[in-house]
Amino acid sequence: MRSILNRRYCLTARGVCLIMCLLLIGGCGRGKGSGPGKGGTFVYYVNTEGTDLVKKSYQIEDVTIEKSIGDMLKTMQKEPDSIDYKSVFPKGIRVQSWVLTEESILDIHFNSKYAGMKPEEELLLRAGVVQSLAQIHGVDYIDFYIEDEPLVDSVGEAIGYMNAENFLQYKGSSLHLYQLGNLKLYFANDKGDRLVQREVSIRYNSNMSIERLIVDQLIKGSSAEGIGPVMPPETKVIGVSVKDSVCYVNLDEGFLNNTYVTDPRITVYAIVNSIVDGGASSQVQISVNGDSNIKYMGSVDLSKPLSRDLDLVGE
Repeated sequence: MRSILNRRYCLTARGVCLIMCLLLIGGCGRGKGSGPGKGGTFVYYVNTEGTDLVKKSYQIEDVTIEKSIGDMLKTMQKEPDSIDYKSVFPKGIRVQSWVLTEESILDIHFNSKYAGMKPEEELLLRAGVVQSLAQIHGVDYIDFYIEDEPLVDSVGEAIGYMNAENFLQYKGSSLHLYQLGNLKLYFANDKGDRLVQREVSIRYNSNMSIERLIVDQLIKGSSAEGIGPVMPPETKVIGVSVKDSVCYVNLDEGFLNNTYVTDPRITVYAIVNSIVDGGASSQVQISVNGDSNIKYMGSVDLSKPLSRDLDLVGE
């Protein structure tokens, strides 16, 4: 089940590739929302043919995060004065409200007409909105809702948290770098004391490593009945790499704040088993902010690479 996050900041707003490339997958004291990257800040539009994204320079003012989010969403929903590109929002699609959580996750609620979009329209809108808003300092992840229901993929799984890394920069034939794959992932049972294996079908960017894809999916979790999360959803991935058959997974401190499992081995071996089963590694080394000399939740030694353990898998 998806965790219910503390939602403190709520404002109300007014207002794939082609089918082959449908993706996988606040408040007053929160500081300023300005700060473009080295290459500048952009708002994403769609070309007149509706096949590609177009980015245009955009100035984020030195205001609060909430004001920056509201201003950018307003700009994106307004049709530009151009014959070469248009808003990523098809006619009738509007943001009804948005919520910035204390965990820097931006939940965006769209009107019911969102569900009627063509797949290529939906993907371009999602990619454009996420890549635009992710530039605002203080917005780490973005989640989409239709009315109050989470956006789901073709098999009914919640799309979950997104950031700019989930999307290619659309450039012609690069749209075809998405492929369909099946992953065997390990999640917790509803009691959080045993592992449960589930096969997940996703479309993903082939430029992303399988190991990174697996970690992202485990953080996102599953909405299937009887399945529980193995990691806090606010966990952020610092890096995933493979060398000499060992997969190195570096997570931030959010990984340590785990209240979803009763046995810390469930979290650790959900990662290890999933990566060993799905990737090319025989062992997994987990670290937190680059430090592996720790005992996870005071119990599981992470100082050495770990091998798969199927004894924790329930029937």
